[in-house]
Formats: sequence, C-alpha cells, structure tokens
Amino acid sequence: MSRTARLSLPLVMPAQAQKHVTVNQALAMLDAVVQLSVVSSNLTVPPSAAAEGDSFIVPGGASGAWLGKTGAVAVWSNGGWMFLSPRAGWRAWDAARSAWQIHDGTSWVAEALAVSPGGACLRASILEFDHAVTPGGSNPTSIAIPAGVQVLGVSGRVTSALTGTGLSSWRVGVAGSSDRYGSGLGLGRNSYVAGLTGTPVTYYSDTPLLLTAEGGSFGSGAVRLAVHLVRIEPPRMV
Repeated sequence: MSRTARLSLPLVMPAQAQKHVTVNQALAMLDAVVQLSVVSSNLTVPPSAAAEGDSFIVPGGASGAWLGKTGAVAVWSNGGWMFLSPRAGWRAWDAARSAWQIHDGTSWVAEALAVSPGGACLRASILEFDHAVTPGGSNPTSIAIPAGVQVLGVSGRVTSALTGTGLSSWRVGVAGSSDRYGSGLGLGRNSYVAGLTGTPVTYYSDTPLLLTAEGGSFGSGAVRLAVHLVRIEPPRMV
C-alpha cells in the first residue's frame, strides 16, 4: 500500500475495494498526531482499559503489545494498538508529566528548549509544590531545589491565609539569603510572590527554600511555591 512521505498515511489506490477502511485509518492517524497529546510516557505495560484515541509514548522495556516499539506513539484505535513512528521535531504534551516532549530524531526528550544534533540538551522546567506553614520564625520546605540546576526565579501563591503572633509579612529565599526571592510579602489568600534572581544562581546541592516570618512568627497557613529552573545535559553516549 502506498503511503504519504511524512506521516506514512495510507493512500487510496485505484479501483481499491473498501476504500473507507483506508480513509478511516488515515483519519485516525491524523486525529492522533495533530496537536499530539499523550497520556503518559512511562508506562511499560499497555493499559487494559484505554479509551478510544488514548495515546502513549512507549518507553524502553515495554512489554506485551508494546514489546519492541520503544519510542513509538501507541494509539488505542478501533479495538487495537496503532503505532506511529515519530520524526525529528515532533512535539507531544505529556499529561502525566505536565510537560512537553520533543523528538530529536533519536529519542523523546522531556522539557527541552533546545537539542543539538548530538543530543546535548537545554531543559527548562517548573518544580511546583505546596507547603503547609508550621509554627515558628522560619520554615524550610521539605521539597528542595535539586542539585545541578540554575534557578531563574521563584514564584508562589498563598493558598490559605498566613497567620501568626505579630506576623506582618514574610520573605522567601534560601539559607544564607532569606530574601533572595522576595520580602514584605502579603499574608492573605491569593497574595503572591514573583521573585526573579538578580543573577541566575546555580545550586550544586539539594537546597530547600526558606520561608521567614517578618514582624512575628508563623502560626498556620499554606503556600504554593514554584521554582523556575533550567539544566543542561551533555551529548548522548556514542
């Protein structure tokens, strides 16, 4: 069967019987690829209850019907799996990661801003988490800025009003620089911080954020924090 050059869509042949089968297959492939969005890229066992049109990037080590299909886009269509072979430049929204994936011609790369021909990569991501404030003058977060990243800034939103004895405001930073990402911040629900690093800072070890009370001490409340970061990766192994 003849196929199109870029997406390998099946073409209707002269005098072909049941032309609708070929046309419907091509439409199903287009429906999967255009504005490509996948449910996940880390499932190694095909789901037993996929919905029509559900798409997945097949990871290494997959089994069952996905065996040997590493890197392909598996689409549940008409009661079975249809596999699409990606090309360099394809982009997919990975719902499980809440991040973009880009195919560099060899493999899928998550959160990539740029990828070199040899596989070197510049990744950008946002580490977002909720922090429940505990009583005291300061709160280190249980989630840390990971080692080996450069932080462009930290943003946040008060999700539950901050309270405390004498508390007038708060600041956020890290140990040794408690106001690096903001000070004099509001206490009410939906108060926010959007703190850009004056000079992007590289963290060489896991580093918690530090919330510090101003004018008094923390009592209760909650904040949703987001660390905006980039990281670099070397060319792929040869």
